[in-house]
Amino acid sequence: MPIPEISPTELAARLEGPAEQRPVLLDVRFPEEHEYVALPGSVLIPLPELEERAQELEGFRGRPVVVYCHHGVRSLDGAAYLRALGLEAVSLRGGIDLYARAVEPRLPRY
Repeated sequence: MPIPEISPTELAARLEGPAEQRPVLLDVRFPEEHEYVALPGSVLIPLPELEERAQELEGFRGRPVVVYCHHGVRSLDGAAYLRALGLEAVSLRGGIDLYARAVEPRLPRY
C-alpha cells in the first residue's frame, strides 16, 4: 500500500494553522544535514536510528506526523515505519529541497 504524502504547499498551510492542529515534523536525515538546514521546530531522528529510538516516537501518538528528508525518499521509509507502529504519519513529497523551492526560497539548498 502506498505511503501517503503531503505537498510542500499543503504542509506550509498546516503550519500556519492553529497550534493544536500543526503536525509534528520529523527529520530523518543525518545530523550534519539537519544542522545545515531544517524546518523550524522539527525533531531529528535519523532513519537508521528510528527502530532503536522507537520509544521517543510514542510521544507523537495522537498527532499527525510529517516525516521529511532531503528529496522525499528516506521519508517514505520513515513514514512507513511510523505507520506500522500505528502512528498517523505522512511523507513530505520532494523533501526539504522541494519545500525550499516551492514555499521558502530563503532556505539553503544542498
